Amino acid sequence: MKFRIEYDSLGKKKVPVNAYYGIQTQRAIDNFPISGLKYPSEFINAYTSIKKAAAVTNNHLGLLNNKFARAIIKTTDEILQGKFRNQFLVDVFQMGAGTSFNMNCNEVIANRSNEILGEKLGKYYPIHPNDHVNMSQSTNDTFPTAMRISTLHTILNLESEISNLSSSFSSKAKEFNLVVKSARTHLQDAVPITLGQEFSAYSLTINKSLQEIQHSKKSLYVLGIGGSAAGTGINTHPKYSSTIIKNLSTQLDAKFILSRDFRESMQSQQDIAHLSSTLRILSLELTRICNDLRLLSSGPRTGFSEIILPAVAPGSSIMPGKVNPSIPEMVNMVCFQVIGCDTGINFAVQAGQLELNVMMPMIAINLLFSINILTNAIRQFRLLCVDHIIANKETCRKYAENSIGLATVLNTLVGYSAASKIVQKASDSGLHILDVIKQEKILTDNEISLLFNLIDITKPGMPKLNKNKKK
Repeated sequence: MKFRIEYDSLGKKKVPVNAYYGIQTQRAIDNFPISGLKYPSEFINAYTSIKKAAAVTNNHLGLLNNKFARAIIKTTDEILQGKFRNQFLVDVFQMGAGTSFNMNCNEVIANRSNEILGEKLGKYYPIHPNDHVNMSQSTNDTFPTAMRISTLHTILNLESEISNLSSSFSSKAKEFNLVVKSARTHLQDAVPITLGQEFSAYSLTINKSLQEIQHSKKSLYVLGIGGSAAGTGINTHPKYSSTIIKNLSTQLDAKFILSRDFRESMQSQQDIAHLSSTLRILSLELTRICNDLRLLSSGPRTGFSEIILPAVAPGSSIMPGKVNPSIPEMVNMVCFQVIGCDTGINFAVQAGQLELNVMMPMIAINLLFSINILTNAIRQFRLLCVDHIIANKETCRKYAENSIGLATVLNTLVGYSAASKIVQKASDSGLHILDVIKQEKILTDNEISLLFNLIDITKPGMPKLNKNKKK
């Protein structure tokens, strides 16, 4: 491989001769071979969009000449179209605040812009990565802005998938509306419920999580762009911040709002922490629901076996014919990862000191990673599992008819104490609750049929006998 020699304030370094990145990126590559993880396209696009908007703004304000602005804008458009992605090589675990990534962007844009103008790579003339591409900017205001923009873009797909999952559970709730089963509290027999009622609750839970995410993301439209190094706006035109926020809004078709206090935008990442917490809560609920589905589908001979999950893969390398709840298990693992990412974000958010949170690179990758894996997991969960769940109606009804919880119907007729004795006798003898009621001559066959209609029991109401019936 051939190299060129580049210089900075620390000395000189070899850079691959055809690389569009430069010496600061090369230092980051050498200093931080940590995870092999790079920032996703959404983040690269967000940062590039900021660079483009800055060029447009600085040109408008007379700070960047037309020739340089056109070259920079053309380069950013190329990157936004997907070119030069192999030039963004800085590891996500890098120097604090994201300076390495910002300079990676500046160098790539400067080198390509100079190439457009007929110059060689690595000369940084006439366009310089700091003086022109980074004009009016600092890592300290661009990185948190890129975090917010990339998050707002990425989360759209997640919102769509959450909504689809809620609808899927709702459809299944209607399909299972008349499938009566035994509810379980403390994993013990309880009163009858329909499988549709359980799935309806799942649908509402998922929808509530969606609403929380949609509410929390609103604060991410507030950007501290223009704050420069410490939130004071040093080295920026007085109209820079108000102009670039308009250009970003137009460019990205969004309604961004300029922060009332740039210092706060750099110091505090509570808005990101809030959004991350909604992903954690969604993950907690998804974990609970998946655990329910795994339990309800357990068997096929020795478990609940109330529902049948679609088979997507052989479940064992040694037990022939075994099929596992593979998709819910995958979702569980994704949710555990998201909860872990949120914990990391929480530590990083509280680690900010004075005018800057230097842990932003770690915050950004954890948040974007959580959004992406949740999006993919929820999509697969819906398409390969929830949409194809089958109710084992006979098993559900058998459990409902044999549940000790049926004695609850007697509470308003004979009282709690008398009903408890019925339950005790049924448990001791192994008899069905209704058989004990017959033995004790508490109700006639007709009354039992009237009062113990399983569907009716799943609805609000208080069982009553006709006191005026003929003897």
